[in-house]
Amino acid sequence: MVDTVIVESEQTPRPAISWSAVLAGAAVSGALTLALLALGAGLGFSVTNPWGGAAAPTTTKAATVAGIYLTVTAVLASAVGGYIAGRLRHLWPGVHHDEAFFRDTAHGVAAWAVATLAGAWLLGSLASGVAGGVLSHHAPMAGRDASAEFTDRLFAYDANQTQTGAARDYNSDRAAAGRMLARAVLPGATLTDDQRATLAAMVSARTGLPMPDAQRRVTIVENDARAAADLARRVGMQISFWLVAAMLAGALSAGLAAWEGGAVRDGRIRY
Repeated sequence: MVDTVIVESEQTPRPAISWSAVLAGAAVSGALTLALLALGAGLGFSVTNPWGGAAAPTTTKAATVAGIYLTVTAVLASAVGGYIAGRLRHLWPGVHHDEAFFRDTAHGVAAWAVATLAGAWLLGSLASGVAGGVLSHHAPMAGRDASAEFTDRLFAYDANQTQTGAARDYNSDRAAAGRMLARAVLPGATLTDDQRATLAAMVSARTGLPMPDAQRRVTIVENDARAAADLARRVGMQISFWLVAAMLAGALSAGLAAWEGGAVRDGRIRY
C-alpha cells in the first residue's frame, strides 16, 4: 500500500498596496496638473502661476471662473493619475471583488494625496498664497512696533492749524496715514473724527488743497479702501471654498478611476 502525499503550493501573499503604482500615478497627476495650470494661466483662467507664487483674483466673477477651472483641472489630472495607479498595481489572487474595489479606490486616493502634497511642497501652498494675497489688502500691520501708534498720536498734525509740509518727513507722513487706513479697513472698524481731521491736515499740508477738499479726499479714499478690503475678503472666501471643492472632486475622481483601472487589470472590465 502506497501513501500519497499531496503538497499544496502556497503563494507568497501580496501586499495590499503597490507603492510603485501609487507613485507613478501621483507623478502623472502632478505633471498633468502643472500643464493644465500653465495653460490656464495663459488663458487667464487659473488662480495661480505654476512657475511662481499664487495670485488671487480681483473680482468675485474672476474667482468663480478660476474656481471652476481649478476644479476641472483637479478632476482631469486626478482621474488620469488614479487610473494609472489602479492599472499598474500588482495582482491580488483570490481577493474578493469588494475587497479589490476598496483597495483600488485606496490606490487612487493615495495617488491623489501624494500628488497634492508634492504639489504643495514644490509649487507652494495655493491656500497660503491666496490667503497672503487677501491679507495684503486688509490685514493689520502684524508685528509692527507697539509704540508706533502712540508716536503717530504724539506727532499728529494739529487739525486746527494746517502747516506747510516742506520741513516735514514725507515718508513718515505716508507711513502714519497707511497705518491709520490699515486699521480703518478691518471688519467693524472705522476712522475716528480725530484721525480724519489729522489725515485731512496732512493731505492739505502736502497737496495745498483747502481743508474742505482735503476732508472730502480722505472720505473718498477711506471708502474706497474699505470697499477694496471687503472685496478681497469675499474673493478669498470664495476661492477657499472652490479649493476645497476641487480637492474633494479630485479625490473622488482619482478613486473611481483607480477602481476602473484595477478592474481592467483583473479582467473584470474589457474594452
